[in-house]
Amino acid sequence: MRVDFVIGGTQKGGTSALDSFLRQHPEICMPETRKELHFFDREADDTDYKKYHANFQPKPEHRAIGEASPIYMYWETAPYRIWKYNPKMKWVLVLRDPVERAFSAWNMETKRGKEKLSFTEAIKKEPERCREALPLQHRIYSYVDRGFYAPQVRRLFNIFGTNNCLVLLNEELRNNHKKTLHRVFEFLGVDSSFVPPEASVFEQEYSIQIDNQLRSRLIDIFQFDIKEVERLLGRDLSNWYKKA
Repeated sequence: MRVDFVIGGTQKGGTSALDSFLRQHPEICMPETRKELHFFDREADDTDYKKYHANFQPKPEHRAIGEASPIYMYWETAPYRIWKYNPKMKWVLVLRDPVERAFSAWNMETKRGKEKLSFTEAIKKEPERCREALPLQHRIYSYVDRGFYAPQVRRLFNIFGTNNCLVLLNEELRNNHKKTLHRVFEFLGVDSSFVPPEASVFEQEYSIQIDNQLRSRLIDIFQFDIKEVERLLGRDLSNWYKKA
């Protein structure tokens, strides 16, 4: 067997929702035990693919085998390791407004008990914390850094080609998931007429909101990168950098 697609990012972009939908497709095989395998983003380059394959139980009716580890697009070495494993790997990415993504990631780490600072303080101290943190801790505090999508997308395009990368937007999956899933199923080569049952799989609104001044500052930080993503994708993302 060989895994032939990954939901490779972005963290808090909607990958859990997409994973949930894809698991319902009768022609798609995904890990039975957990969503994120993190096989290709470990500190050591593990090439024991038998261990990786042990997470999957493919059946004759399965036409696509995949997994969802959202850090793959961000973790610089992961795409190269994945290329060594399968140079024809298909990538499904779900991008989200980077300001909203950063805030959602902070909320997640706060709920997990790994983040004790306010969102404002966490953003302020991110460069210092990521410099000083151990590599695995860097994964927690990279709220802003993960939102610079352009170099991540460009790296995947260069390694795997644009034809093997399907880039979706969070709002597409959230607002019109049936049409979006049709595109995903066609991309993966499975029955695109399948419609998963309705499900509430998207995160709810947070009780705490982003400070308007901080939001404006973050938009300024991300604006150049967003415009580069617009160029790479040929899409209008101006709603991500418009200020109220």
